[in-house]
Amino acid sequence: MSVQLKKPAASAIPVRVVDRAGLAARLDAAPAATRRWLEATGFSAAPDSHVLVPAADGAIAEVWAGVRAADHPWALAALPRALPEGRYRLSPDGLELPAEVAAMSWELGAYRFDLYKPAARAPATLQLPKSAAAQRGLLLAAAIASVRDLVNTPAEHMGPAELAEAVKLVAEQHGAEFRQTVGEALLKAGFPAIHAVGRAATRAPRLIELHWGDPKHPQLTLVGKGVCFDTGGLDIKSPDGMRQMKKDMGGAANALGLAQLVMALGLPVRLTLLIPAVENAIAGNAYRPGDVIRTRSGLHVEIGNTDAEGRVILCDALACAAEAQPDLLIDLATLTGAARVALGAQLPALFCRDTATARELVDLGLALHDPLWHMPLWRDYHGGIESEIADIVNTGRGPQAGAINAALFLEDFVPPALPWLHVDLYAWNDTARPGRPAGGEAQTLRTLLAWLERRYR
Repeated sequence: MSVQLKKPAASAIPVRVVDRAGLAARLDAAPAATRRWLEATGFSAAPDSHVLVPAADGAIAEVWAGVRAADHPWALAALPRALPEGRYRLSPDGLELPAEVAAMSWELGAYRFDLYKPAARAPATLQLPKSAAAQRGLLLAAAIASVRDLVNTPAEHMGPAELAEAVKLVAEQHGAEFRQTVGEALLKAGFPAIHAVGRAATRAPRLIELHWGDPKHPQLTLVGKGVCFDTGGLDIKSPDGMRQMKKDMGGAANALGLAQLVMALGLPVRLTLLIPAVENAIAGNAYRPGDVIRTRSGLHVEIGNTDAEGRVILCDALACAAEAQPDLLIDLATLTGAARVALGAQLPALFCRDTATARELVDLGLALHDPLWHMPLWRDYHGGIESEIADIVNTGRGPQAGAINAALFLEDFVPPALPWLHVDLYAWNDTARPGRPAGGEAQTLRTLLAWLERRYR
């Protein structure tokens, strides 16, 4: 860990946090030598900038660091990899940062996926007084880092079995029940759609389950799309389209990260996590365009395109989740390119039957800098996913409204009275920002957690 929760040592280098609005006043109060140094270096307190202020002997006397705001979640994220190795502490002469923000932003600023290529140097260490808020910040950082690690791991080392092991490890850490239904057993257990999508792979498909909490508490069920690699199936993707498909289990990774936080923070819920985990492969027994599959709910699905496999495995998991009549059902999935065309990489699409709930989540996401954006479940488009020979088809009749079509498909497997959120996310950073390196990413995790804490406090 790059954050140590302990009384900061007097020898730790102080970091003075400032913003542009307060810089002039901070400069006026600073020693003349410090003021001249900052003016000479052109320090303007721009967000994510810093200056090393030397002591008379040439050592680092202190660091001045610019932030957008004291409570910005990525306030310190630019520092751990930019500062020289060593121990640092927050200066009382700067802005006072919430302990949760300081801990999370510093810890995630130090994050690197180093399974195959160790980092060239260790990050700088921040010493923070121990507190519940700082511990919460580290819990958030650990969950986000675990999501990133899962998504970043290549499919060779993160297939359905390895994803199941990751869930099992989290279950063991929190005293939860773990089980999985694998391969042909899926057919006997009533998960034919999951089996159909994953049957062509040499690595067996499965439904992964985690159960935790007091049976007396409200039931919260999380479902995550776990396509560990997506070739597109017989409707094969282009090389460019397939390149990053190790991340197609990003919904499962995010669902597991959220479950991890729910358990670590002891939310008063009875938690179920369901992850249909498959590899969408190409072989002689692969499911085909034009096939009709009977799903767990009894609905028959015509396969319009084998590259729309995520909604096919999710429909069995959602039907299973609905059987327990949970108080709330949330699914997370890297489901459609159409959502990215509409909203880009940084804005996951939220589909929700209740407009007030959707608006609350959007507002909360904006406040927490963990955004998502409300998209409509436009029922007039449902005719576009109705089949002539089955109940429903897994693709629309054209390229328009692709994310809505996918959400409407899933909605057919969720009873109308059941509170349900569907999040179509990217789980990836195409470019690096402080605390958010290029690669796998946790999205909506902090927003959903904060909203769940409101709901179940």
